[in-house]
Amino acid sequence: MLRVLPGEWIALAASFLWIGFVAAISFMEAWIKFQAPGVTKTIGLSIGKKVFSALNRMEWVWTIVLIIGVILLPDRLSFPTAVLFAIAILMLLLQTIFWLPVLKKQADLLIEGKSYTGKSVHLNYIVADVVKLIALLVATILLGLQTFG
Repeated sequence: MLRVLPGEWIALAASFLWIGFVAAISFMEAWIKFQAPGVTKTIGLSIGKKVFSALNRMEWVWTIVLIIGVILLPDRLSFPTAVLFAIAILMLLLQTIFWLPVLKKQADLLIEGKSYTGKSVHLNYIVADVVKLIALLVATILLGLQTFG
């Protein structure tokens, strides 16, 4: 019988939940809401601000749970797995400190009917999400192989 220790299942669960949240919100909700009848740009931006703020908080929850799981692992993470998780956390840090506040400011101006004259960081945020998701997927697969392999 396969025995999975608490650190292993905590780390794997946090990784999969983090992946699911980012994939569902960033790659589905973000653009689907604008396709719904009656959802104006203003309404979509208002919803997006709330949803992405909530997503950001939940990503930090999963990051903390992941770190707790890693601390409880019976064996160290492999170096490639640790690097990939670190890349995902770095992307989240960049999004939280630099890009999300700017995107909120841009959304507020557009909601108020004003235009934003600064440089958009929307593409930076999207690229960080793609990098983060790939890093998480590969790290989680490696962690699974380390755990069950």
